[in-house]
Amino acid sequence: MNETDKCMLVLNLTPELEDSLVDYLLSQPGVEGFTSYPVRGHGDDDSLTVAEQVRGQRKRLQFELMLPAAAIDALLEGLAGAVGTGIVFHVQPVLRKGRI
Repeated sequence: MNETDKCMLVLNLTPELEDSLVDYLLSQPGVEGFTSYPVRGHGDDDSLTVAEQVRGQRKRLQFELMLPAAAIDALLEGLAGAVGTGIVFHVQPVLRKGRI
C-alpha cells in the first residue's frame, strides 16, 4: 500500500459514546491506532440542551484515525449498531505520513 491509499477519518461524537467507540475501533481490521481529544462544538443545532444554548457550545470528543480508503465504508456502516448515532464524520486524503 502506498501513501495515496490512506485517508484520515475524523469522528465527532458525544462523550457518552467514547467507551463504545474505543472498543469498536480496536476490534476493526485496518485500524492500527487512533488519536482522541476533547473538543467543543459550536453552531445552531436543534438538539442542544438549554445549558448548551446558554454557553454557546457543546462538549464533544474527536477521534482521528488513518486507514486504507477501501476500509472506511465498512467501518462507518458498523458504527450505528455498535456505538450509537449522532456521530458526525468527514474523510480527508493523507498526502504524506512519516516519523521524525
